[in-house]
Parts: sequence; structure tokens; C-alpha cells
Amino acid sequence: MSESLPEQIERFRVDVGRLREEIRKVVVGHAEPIEQVLAALLAGGHVLLEGVPGLGKTLLVRTLARCLSLGFSRVQCTPDLVPADILGTSVLVEPEPGRREFRFEPGPVFTHVLLADELNRATPKTQSALLEAMQEGAVTQGGVRRELPVPFILLATQNPIEMEGTYPLPEAQIDRFLFLVRLANPGVEGIAEVVRRTTGAERPEATAVLTGPDLLTARALVRRVELPPPVAEYAARVVRATHPDDPAAPEAVRRYVRWGASPRAAQALTLAGRVVALLDGRAHLSFSDVRHHAAPALRHRLILNFEGDAEGIDRDDLVRQSLAAVPEPS
Repeated sequence: MSESLPEQIERFRVDVGRLREEIRKVVVGHAEPIEQVLAALLAGGHVLLEGVPGLGKTLLVRTLARCLSLGFSRVQCTPDLVPADILGTSVLVEPEPGRREFRFEPGPVFTHVLLADELNRATPKTQSALLEAMQEGAVTQGGVRRELPVPFILLATQNPIEMEGTYPLPEAQIDRFLFLVRLANPGVEGIAEVVRRTTGAERPEATAVLTGPDLLTARALVRRVELPPPVAEYAARVVRATHPDDPAAPEAVRRYVRWGASPRAAQALTLAGRVVALLDGRAHLSFSDVRHHAAPALRHRLILNFEGDAEGIDRDDLVRQSLAAVPEPS
């Protein structure tokens, strides 16, 4: 007998809670980034992690893959990296004496969870090699389209303070990340806890609590959450308020933003909002669900003008003002 919708929602909440607690056994602090990464994961999107070295970005991704029993690959991006290093290449082999043939050797992209470390250190040509993988779950190499394992999740990192010798991600690619998640430096207590956990004789290890099929089932449930028309319109108005030519845009957006968020931002707001609704035990989306993850969904999609860049305007402040400028429908 199949489960009822309330039973499915309760199982969803229990599974996500187990996953969250298992990750926290290994990753110290970063409660909000963990919530945001899990929301993007359940919504079916990819994540760009931003933070200085040593904050545990790689550890978070590796732990996530282990908790979900998913395959994991890591690519360290450098300027000399070429697309074939990620996608794979055809090599000449001799399966038997006198007979030679080309055989495709898959690259690290053929996995479930791919960590692209310091993606902005790779050249634009190499960065663009991931576009098809992110959008379609497939890659084309040597004129042949090859499907990637399902689910396929790209988690990329970038260092915000070391920009010399880097290639900033183009707008077309950064827009394909559902979230940009920022990891902040921990406080004194957080650093002390890191030291206690990592310098002793025993180190905490995460165990698998879910599987790939469990994740796909959860994603299917997220898509079933009802989206009322007023909430969909509200998400669209929030996105439009990030455009300087929109009548609802706040003064700061008109002054500092050159181009606002794309329609993908509205998709991100509603998909992540559906996850929030399920975790709250509901099968319908509310206005507060849309606002919940607005910062990671919008911050990387706002393109500042020269004045905004020169004054170091914080995009999160622009997101907050855009939300404040759009009242909830009565």
C-alpha cells in the first residue's frame, strides 16, 4: 500500500533531519550553509560555494556524498586544465594483436557528486565544458553525446579574496547555479571545536543514511508541492524588483545595479521554497517560503554597475531591499 501525502511529507522531514545531523557530526558550524546546500540539493540544483581556504568546503561536499552513498570526484581547477581533463578523451588501444581501436576514457565528470575546486582558476574554455553537464546532465565529446549518472550534482568553489590570476565566471554560467552559498569564518568557539575534533586520536566519520534513489524520491515530492498563483506572482515581482528599470525597484538597486536577476532566479526561489514548505510539514508554498532562501538564490545573479563595484556594495543588502520593496498580496 502506497504512502499518503502526509506520510510522505513526514518521511521527507525525518530523512532530511537524519542527513543534516550526520553532516554536522563531521562539519563544524556552518549551520546556515548546510541548510542552504541541502535545500539546493533537494531542489535539484547545483551550488557555488564561496569562502576563503580552510573553512571546510571540500569536507562538506565529500561528507554530503558519503551520507548519500553517491560517487564522488574532485577536480582541482588550474589555468592549464583543459576540457578533456574533466570530460574524458578517446585513447587508442589494442584489444588484441593487430587490431587497434579508439576507446572513450570517461573523465571525473562521470560521477554523482563533482567538486570543482576553485572553478574561477580554470580558463573560460574549461569552465564552459561544464555548461552542458549542469543544464542537461550530459556531455558531448568527440561528437558523441554521453549521459551522466543520475543524480548529477556539481558543487564548485571559489576564493573571494585571491582574485589574481583568476577568470571570473561568465554570467551565463553563474546563472546556472541554483545557489551561491557563502561560508564565513568561524568564531573562537567554532575554531576550538575544529581543533578538538581534528587533532585527537579519533576523527568523526560520517555514515550513509540515504541513497541516490532516496534523493530522487525526495526531489519528486518537492515538485509536487502546490504553488498558488499569488505566490508565483510574488516570486516574479521580487525578481523584477532587482532590475533597475522596474518601477518597484528600490533606490539602491536603481543606483548600483546594471542588470537584475534572470527568470532562473524565480525558479530557484520557488523550488527552494517548496523544500522549506515540506520541512514545515506543508504541501503548499507560502510567501515566507519564497523569501527564506532569497539571498543565496539572488546574490550571484545581480550584476553591479561601475559605481556599485567601486563602492563595494553588498549584494545581500540589495536583496533585502528588493524584498522590502515588494509587499505581500493581501
